Amino acid sequence: MQQQSEIQREIAEVKEAVSQVLAHAKRLGASSAEASMSRTRGLSVETRHGEVETVEFNQDGGLGISLYFGQRKGSASTADLSPQALERAVAAAADIARYTSEDPHAGVAEAAWLEFNPPELDLYYPDSIDTEQAIALCAGAEDAAFAADNRITNSEGASFSTHQGLKVYGNSHGQIVGYPSSRHSFSCVVIGEQDDDMQRDYSFTVARRYADLLDPKQIGREAALETVARLNARKIPTQKVPVIFRADIASSLFGHLVSAISGGSIYRKSSFLLNKVGQPIMAPHLTILEQPHLKLALASSPFDAEGVKTRDLAVIENGVLNTYLTTSYSARKLNMASTGHAGGIHNWLINHGDADLAGLCKQMGKGLLVTELMGQGVNTVTGDYSRGASGFWVEHGEIQFPVAEVTIAGNLADMFMNIAAVANDVDRRGGVLTGSVLISQMQVAGS
Repeated sequence: MQQQSEIQREIAEVKEAVSQVLAHAKRLGASSAEASMSRTRGLSVETRHGEVETVEFNQDGGLGISLYFGQRKGSASTADLSPQALERAVAAAADIARYTSEDPHAGVAEAAWLEFNPPELDLYYPDSIDTEQAIALCAGAEDAAFAADNRITNSEGASFSTHQGLKVYGNSHGQIVGYPSSRHSFSCVVIGEQDDDMQRDYSFTVARRYADLLDPKQIGREAALETVARLNARKIPTQKVPVIFRADIASSLFGHLVSAISGGSIYRKSSFLLNKVGQPIMAPHLTILEQPHLKLALASSPFDAEGVKTRDLAVIENGVLNTYLTTSYSARKLNMASTGHAGGIHNWLINHGDADLAGLCKQMGKGLLVTELMGQGVNTVTGDYSRGASGFWVEHGEIQFPVAEVTIAGNLADMFMNIAAVANDVDRRGGVLTGSVLISQMQVAGS
């Protein structure tokens, strides 16, 4: 209760600073203004072989201010919330605006788009984990990894992080809103050796609430099992085969979709999905729902970085693209309303079937299960996709041996249309909640 009341007092203080900024902007003759602040504080600990490598206590955050004189914009920021510092920052933003050119699409988001009464999303669960406890958690994960398999010969360390903070946004439409949030995470990275081969892998857990983290010993064991499974990897011949993206990396596929349908990419005409709203761009069994108001979820938010209301949205429905993702600026450029995506997406749910990963392998029969991707060979202007990969070769629906040093290639337009199935092993550790994804065919370049 004490921490809850303290964070609410802190939010009230920041709201008062934002109110002062907006009042001073009005006195200087700004036609509109906005200000926002994100503040975080917490603890991060890293250990290796049980020895402490890093202990960090951090507290940071600044107040960003934007003033508009007609269509001319000036911005400034300050970490000092004293009245004098706030006035100096507002004056600096006003001075900058005098030297900028007019942009007909610039300005604060329209009042009709804004969230004035944000819902409570249950995102704030601070926890008083001290340094000694964090060190013990990290050491326990490493110990569990070494105990899991004698082929684990080294560690790149374990890390624990606990952070809490707040977000406040206000503008000259009279909107001043804010909410607190927390995030806790834990990871472990180990190295395994067998014969002349050496491999590394990791496991991690992240949650709004400390109690929802996986046990450190489980994280250590998972890191060990992932690592030893990769030992003695083979090359495979170049061929065209089905490919499964395991759930923990399948989110990257939909990350490319986010980039391709963002308003900035569309108005710049730098997307392979230009002029595709209302058309099928994915397999017809696929639907992607955005649900920003899920309680405790990692990408939940009642409003975006411009104070625009977030809402449930069917981005893809039965394979058809329903909308682009816009900020207020890109919305004006495209003659649309903002979809509330300043700052990113909010909980994408990819619909899935009943099969688990083992069932998806059986459905594939023969092909490549990808568990790691390397390189940046993705062009969202053309859709061309080419990345280094490693994983496991599957035959007769069963994993046969680990695979390394291959490249998988295709075009995102074809890949999206060729998604044959999504498994039910949903990874909930990020903003895209998806299971493993089976693509019916890709080019695999090997030996």
